[in-house]
Amino acid sequence: MSNRKLIRPEVGDLKKDGSSRAVRRKQTPPEQTNAEEFYYLKQMAAKTPMVVILTNDEELRGWIEWYDKGSIKLNRTSGPNLLISKHSIRYMFKEEELKTRRRVRKANDDRPGDED
Repeated sequence: MSNRKLIRPEVGDLKKDGSSRAVRRKQTPPEQTNAEEFYYLKQMAAKTPMVVILTNDEELRGWIEWYDKGSIKLNRTSGPNLLISKHSIRYMFKEEELKTRRRVRKANDDRPGDED
């Protein structure tokens, strides 16, 4: 019988190779996407007429002059300009969407339907 020599890599070599093969963990997504900033800037630049619905169901109309982390400034033609806290806003949308919805609703009401 012949003597066979067992070939093993040295421990130091394994550590070097292991670091290059390490699986990278997927990075967590950023906390802020800047979507809100983009939306406000777009509406401010165009002075888009907006409808703001507050948590107490009050409806305000105007355009956004500026915003910060916790509030927006709403300019109005039919009243004083307002500084509105964001936590008191339920939702907001463009005023033209309200007009579009009314036209669609009216067209649907004018269509003959199945009546019993």
